[in-house]
Amino acid sequence: MLVSCAVYQGGKKIADIGANDIHRYIAEPGCFVWVALSDPTPEELALMQDEFDLHPLAIEDAGHGEQRPKIEEYGDSLFSVLHMLELENGELRVGALHMFVGNNYILSVRRGAQKGFQDVRARSERE
Repeated sequence: MLVSCAVYQGGKKIADIGANDIHRYIAEPGCFVWVALSDPTPEELALMQDEFDLHPLAIEDAGHGEQRPKIEEYGDSLFSVLHMLELENGELRVGALHMFVGNNYILSVRRGAQKGFQDVRARSERE
């Protein structure tokens, strides 16, 4: 599920955009795109691969929740897998965070984790 998709310029948010418009903005000098997905479908991951020109092996890894923590470099971008621990109603929940980071974008893919980056995004938009 697409949680958020926003474009920034000069450190300020200029618009919420549709997933099909990502490629337009990452081609614009000075623009930065931040996309967050939660438990995405294979179709959503395929769209992100097309929009960001992501490596197929990294997309394959993001499609599976059971990955070991790692950081890999694919051309101009980094792909990382992190495990997340959340306490919910006294029980420990384990999730995964897959992040794609490029010169002008961040794509976060959460699996099995409820807590996202809304607070981080809100704070960075204020500053």
